[in-house]
Amino acid sequence: MKTLITGATGFIGKALVEEGSRAGLIVSVAVRQKTDIFYDKIKQVVLGDFEKIPDFSLALKGIDCVVHLSGKAHIMDKKKASTLDDYRRINVELTLALAKQAIEHGVKRFIFLSSIGVHGNENCVPFLETDVPNPIGSYSISKHEAEIGLLSLAKYSNLEVVIIRPPLVYGKGAPGNFGKLVRWASAEFTLPLPLGAVNNTRSLIAIDNLVSFVLVCIKHPKSANEIFLVSDDDDLSTTQFFGCVSEIFNGKVLLFPFPVVWMSFVAKLLGKESYSIRLFSSLTVDSSKARDLLGWRPVTTMVKQLKNSLNEE
Repeated sequence: MKTLITGATGFIGKALVEEGSRAGLIVSVAVRQKTDIFYDKIKQVVLGDFEKIPDFSLALKGIDCVVHLSGKAHIMDKKKASTLDDYRRINVELTLALAKQAIEHGVKRFIFLSSIGVHGNENCVPFLETDVPNPIGSYSISKHEAEIGLLSLAKYSNLEVVIIRPPLVYGKGAPGNFGKLVRWASAEFTLPLPLGAVNNTRSLIAIDNLVSFVLVCIKHPKSANEIFLVSDDDDLSTTQFFGCVSEIFNGKVLLFPFPVVWMSFVAKLLGKESYSIRLFSSLTVDSSKARDLLGWRPVTTMVKQLKNSLNEE
């Protein structure tokens, strides 16, 4: 199986390239510029700036499956907030251009990494693939628009599309708040956190589990033209998550109870409401479709993934 991966230098991409090669895939990567982070056997196709939609012809020659991880992340530029058009240029226009060129080159399958944000940013009952999308924010809106375009292309071509909507992905090299948490928790001195009484429920997915699912989708015939929600076996509260981190770091992360309503109020005053939603609200997914249709099961647990993150940092 000849597989092209975009976004291969990112957090998920690097893990997928490594595991895909180990699993016997013939992996090539589409990159902006040549890099030395991959083994020599990984073919690199340099395409330049993705802001200008490139010609993927050389990268797509002989390819059976494209795994499209490249995209504009939902981390805002500190100096200038990104607009919806900025997200659309990369997450929609580039994605659909790549898919159209893949069709022209006879690629069989196109796997698109979307986001659980297509469903919304909180819920009371677990999200299902059949739920009506409710994207909030430019990033999630652009991901949903890309999904719509891909499914339309699949309807009128031989290209098989697979859409994956993961929740927060954690593990070695994770960007954003998780990476900061690992670095902070491993410091010589840490301050207590007022997160000892957060009674919510969150679905997360370990990087090893997400990569294992992508590898299943590359090969499994029943993944064609399907949408999947995937997560670890166990959901947990923010308090339980930080408790797990504390255990891994030998009790260095200290938690004390503080009213959530007060913390949410202060966060709103400080313009950090989105952060409070992630910490205090519930967001869960039902990944039974992935398990029942494809026979997929998580390959690791949170404790094991966190220990690996600590040992390999």
